[in-house]
Amino acid sequence: MYLSRKASRARLREAENARRNRLEILAALSHRNITRRELLKWGLVTAGGLIAPIHGLSPFARSAYAAVPTGLPPSPLFGVQPFTQPMPRFDVLPRHPEPGFLNPAPTAEANTAQQRVPAVLGGGTGPIEGRPPGPIWAHQSWDHFPPKVAVEVTQEGAKVNPVYNPGVPPSLNSGIGTSVPFPPRFHPHLPDQGLLALWTFNGTLPPKLLIGRYGEPILFRHHNRLPADPAQNGGFGIHTITTHEHNGHHGAENDGFTGAYFFPGQFYDYHYPICHGGYTSMNPDATDPRCGGPDDTGGILKEPGDWRETMGTHWFHDHMFSFTAQNVYKGNVGMFNIYSSLNRGNEAIKDGVNLRLPSGTAKPWGNLDYDVNLMLADKAWDGAGQLAMDIFDFDGFLGDVMTVNFAYKPYFEVERRKYRFRILNGAVARFFKIALSDGSPMVQIANDGNLLPRPVILTQLDEQGIAERYDIVIDFSRYRVGDKVWMVNLAEHENGRKPRRALSLRGALSGESDDPCVGKFLEFRIVRDPARPDVSRVPDTLIPNPDLSSIPVAAQRTFEFGRGASQTTNDPVSTFFGPWGVKVDGGEMLAADFGRISGAPKYGTREIWTLKNGGGGWDHPIHIHFEEGQILARDGSASNVPAWEKGRKDVYRLRPGGSVTITLQFRDFCGMFMEHCHNTTHEDNAMLLRWEIDDGGGAFLRPLPTPIPTPQGVRFQAPTEILPTAFR
Repeated sequence: MYLSRKASRARLREAENARRNRLEILAALSHRNITRRELLKWGLVTAGGLIAPIHGLSPFARSAYAAVPTGLPPSPLFGVQPFTQPMPRFDVLPRHPEPGFLNPAPTAEANTAQQRVPAVLGGGTGPIEGRPPGPIWAHQSWDHFPPKVAVEVTQEGAKVNPVYNPGVPPSLNSGIGTSVPFPPRFHPHLPDQGLLALWTFNGTLPPKLLIGRYGEPILFRHHNRLPADPAQNGGFGIHTITTHEHNGHHGAENDGFTGAYFFPGQFYDYHYPICHGGYTSMNPDATDPRCGGPDDTGGILKEPGDWRETMGTHWFHDHMFSFTAQNVYKGNVGMFNIYSSLNRGNEAIKDGVNLRLPSGTAKPWGNLDYDVNLMLADKAWDGAGQLAMDIFDFDGFLGDVMTVNFAYKPYFEVERRKYRFRILNGAVARFFKIALSDGSPMVQIANDGNLLPRPVILTQLDEQGIAERYDIVIDFSRYRVGDKVWMVNLAEHENGRKPRRALSLRGALSGESDDPCVGKFLEFRIVRDPARPDVSRVPDTLIPNPDLSSIPVAAQRTFEFGRGASQTTNDPVSTFFGPWGVKVDGGEMLAADFGRISGAPKYGTREIWTLKNGGGGWDHPIHIHFEEGQILARDGSASNVPAWEKGRKDVYRLRPGGSVTITLQFRDFCGMFMEHCHNTTHEDNAMLLRWEIDDGGGAFLRPLPTPIPTPQGVRFQAPTEILPTAFR
């Protein structure tokens, strides 16, 4: 995918010229003036989705008489060197007491008060809230979990951040203060991103961090302030959005369903109860202190539910149908730390419940001093330094520049003590495999949103698929003040289907790979001894898995992920063109249609699902919304499940030609959810399906009607298709 480092200037000019020549096609496709079917018919893209190797149009083509190369024009760095800027910590979102802060006040059902709709969106009037109306899309358990905290955000184009709140003093943020406005740049010496290039929460950098705790429901109001004209997108991305809180335990109306998107000028109220799984059936009197959240005095707010389903590291991102990759890449992404009685965020509290993981001691809960969020993502930009994306590559877009927290190869200052790092793979298609440059050990304590049953000591982390979170602890006390050590990526790509190989640490550091995202990407600078003793610990036991063995298995399902998908429906809104797809229970390989119901597990039951990779030439990190699962077997054997995958998970890497067998239970909430590949290019083209669950209550129908959003309001229609094995 990358030009050789020895490519001539003439070759670089030729490739850049080809990229410029096809901008009109990119723009027309992103504005929906043409379709991918038309591009295929005209011979401008291959069946696999790549732009055809036509000289003067494709950067993949040298010239009419030369061989097809393997690269893209490199992103210009304007003389910037790696590890010359401090890594910014996430920007903590303000929390406000609710009720009383939000205006208009949030309601159980969608607010259908009318407002004028811009002419470019069809004119007339439409609802102020984009959530589908009526009782089916009302907030479930609204009276049981009334919002106590409000967080209000916007989605808009890049601008200077006048009020940056990292949640820590500058001494713990590599010297970055809050008094100087934070510009929308990947490096101080790179150009500012324009209004149409970068679309972020509140329109600003660094990326945002949501803070929550069990026992304190959050109302997350998201305003869409993107341009009303869909052509104002800088060449990629779409102005309709839907926010997925990955992988929250709440009703589908708050899940960011791919077909529940909303338009510029509207808002959407997401209700996050932040409750433990099984709150309706387990520990009903809330007597177990392990099941709860931190209070403001160092104690515990005890809650009902199963304490073994305590979650910690989440993230949230756009899930717009067929545009998830583009919108997330464009900046619609943040992280979410959830604190609990087990994970208080205060390492000094010794009450026999708190695990005392690295965090800090200044506040009773939620200290970020030594608890650091890292979002890894490869990016690319054009000759003017503006964020760019090749939306033609249906195998998976790969950038050529590594960023951490949207900063190009930064450094981070640390003290000689233990730190917790919550690492999110926020890329489109790239896998990462992380080691430290000196080969020293790291302790993995969590995989996805859940702490592991036991910590695992590793010198190299497993391949980390897109959307997976790996929480690790690094003890910097083994270094001296003045030392440096780097995080290193060992996973080499040559296309977006899967990593080509994992290099040795020596190979990754040697520069032998043509993949520019292999090698060092984050520098740690050990700058001082801690002012106070490190009282944090990594206990031998973290959070055990729930024991589901006594719950009968109500059904078993098989989902196979592969290429060559066909489309059996033709709804103009809910269907999409492949080439990727999903085969359910041995049926046909089908491209995405969010109007199709592919599975319908019954409320209160447990099922076993087998996720299969339909080929050996690619890998798929499969995400199942709503419920975490436990891996029972890899490739049919329990012995193939490594220690770092033995906790509960929500993303499952299938590995080339592999399979994963998992068990899940379905309880507490209902509605329509999704299952898809989290290589977001595969998801958008069109490896996604809908499954749903109902509670038998009056508001729920079986099957559920499909929402079809418009600026003038959401209409509902019957499902386009119900697979034969969906309702068992």
